[in-house]
Amino acid sequence: MDALTRTRHKMVDAVFQNLGIRDTEMERIFKEIPRHLFVDSAQEHDAYKDTALPIGFGQTISQPTMVAMMTRELAPKSGDKILEIGTGSGYQTAILSYYTPRLYTVERLAELSRRAQGLLEQLGLRNIIYKIGDGSAGWESWAPYDRIIVAAGAPAVSDVLKRQLADGGRLVIPIGGREMQRLMRIERHGDVFEETDLGECRFVPLVGTQGFK
Repeated sequence: MDALTRTRHKMVDAVFQNLGIRDTEMERIFKEIPRHLFVDSAQEHDAYKDTALPIGFGQTISQPTMVAMMTRELAPKSGDKILEIGTGSGYQTAILSYYTPRLYTVERLAELSRRAQGLLEQLGLRNIIYKIGDGSAGWESWAPYDRIIVAAGAPAVSDVLKRQLADGGRLVIPIGGREMQRLMRIERHGDVFEETDLGECRFVPLVGTQGFK
């Protein structure tokens, strides 16, 4: 095991212990994904610190603790149809791709989407369908989804996204202002949407017709 792999395993162990996560499959996936490849080579030495890092265009790769927390709250199951809004670096995309035969991911910034696609294909992750466009509106063509995850802060939970969530499905999304949000888990039961506040978080704003202008 090389030094970067050892450091990655130590980081995952610490994050999972702090969050009280005892999901061995999720732990295996996190330990397998080389986070240092998703950041600029100049930041490789910071890749396994529990912190968010810039990836260009005013965007960030999320803190490992937040990625683990969102994945836990999303609770993806093998075979779920999953929509990710905000491909970004592709790190969360890589993790989610292990749970589904088809992962749908939308990114507003073309350069980020293309960069993530190239890296994910190099890693052999070929079950991902990419779209460049307004993620705030979801991806109606493939709806409904069992799981939807949003990696940017929205001013509210839009009815557009709620409609794309399957009955019994789950949506994890940051809701609030441009600077600070509350991480929300939303579960659909027929026409009832049950909301759970998971605490304070900070994401870049979700820009689009159903987000910030």
